[in-house]
Amino acid sequence: MASASPFAKVVAKLPQADIAFKGVKGWLSQAKDHQLVFMDIAPIGEVAPHAHGAQWGIVVDGEMELTIGGKAQVFRKGDSYYIPKGTVHSARFTTRTFVIDFFADRNRYKPKKAKAASSKAKSPD
Repeated sequence: MASASPFAKVVAKLPQADIAFKGVKGWLSQAKDHQLVFMDIAPIGEVAPHAHGAQWGIVVDGEMELTIGGKAQVFRKGDSYYIPKGTVHSARFTTRTFVIDFFADRNRYKPKKAKAASSKAKSPD
């Protein structure tokens, strides 16, 4: 399935989202009242059931199984999905998948903090 990122290079210039799931990378487009996140998801297996504000997304490449409000469905390239506010949902990824997600919560993800540069100064030779 998906191997190289289908996202334009300009997407990689967006701030990286701080996502707790190992194997998931995202680039954050922040607006005043919502977020867009361009996600690159490794075949990480299950994402535990959770809920948050409304979410709409589209699969750019790959596939995933979403269980929304107890109903499981497989979504593939070109398919879109909608998760209403407060609806419990989970996911399963068995292949590398790329999605674009719209989150009605403006703070669903925070930008990753840049790693602090070493404070040790080099000694002169």
